[in-house]
Amino acid sequence: MYRTIARFRMLFILLGLALCLTMPLHGLGALSVVGLVLIVGGLALAFVPGGAPGREPVVLRSPVRGRWIPVNSPADKVPSHGTHELGQTYAIDLVHVPSGDWRPVERWPLAAPPHTFPAFGQDVLAPADGVVVQAGDRQRDHWSRNSWPGVLYLLLEGMVFRQLLSLLTFSAGRFIVGNSVILDLGDGVYAVFAHLRRGSVRVRKGDRVRAGDVLGEVGNSGNSSEPHLHFHLMDRPRPLTAAGIPFAFPYDSDGTTHTGAPGSRRPFTASTQPVH
Repeated sequence: MYRTIARFRMLFILLGLALCLTMPLHGLGALSVVGLVLIVGGLALAFVPGGAPGREPVVLRSPVRGRWIPVNSPADKVPSHGTHELGQTYAIDLVHVPSGDWRPVERWPLAAPPHTFPAFGQDVLAPADGVVVQAGDRQRDHWSRNSWPGVLYLLLEGMVFRQLLSLLTFSAGRFIVGNSVILDLGDGVYAVFAHLRRGSVRVRKGDRVRAGDVLGEVGNSGNSSEPHLHFHLMDRPRPLTAAGIPFAFPYDSDGTTHTGAPGSRRPFTASTQPVH
């Protein structure tokens, strides 16, 4: 029962905000209290999974090509991003690092334009055949937030401004995920590709795509510290009430081919072999 209730966490928050913000209109203190309770309850439910436990990972192709580093991976912790909100229980962030190591925070520069990062402009691929249910690419690609001052600004921007703007516009995290594509892969599985490059999305709602087709390019839109691909699976087409689904794809790491979710910030090379 509590898992079903958890799916409506964002609706509780929206209703709570509506009751609190309209206090000057209705003038009822009791309703404002109810609104606060709904907001607090909705925030608490962000840490409660909404899907059925024990679901097996869906095996797909990799959504990227080349050498990447996995960050905030479900192979390391679940929920991988610290919340079940927007169906991202098993989400992963993929940073393109053609060679060498990667550091999440740099001392200098305080911020850098997105085109100076190797991930920016990399192709994002369909991991399976599917149908586009949502696509948008009008949000700008901002400069990086991967310095210590930048990280603090990112937290403030993401947790307050972007989150509040998404709630007030009833857009289910639109300003958090940035430019994005959602694919219907069939059997109640939907794939999310976030933080895409402005103007790069090549598909539109209703388009049919094949595994390996280019959907768009990696960008730095939304709540992003630097250009990277945010990818996750969910069980409904609308993130507002969706629950996360685990995924797996073939990749090469340390001279061995694996099938799963890469983790531990260990560099991997996406396998080009089709999934059977």
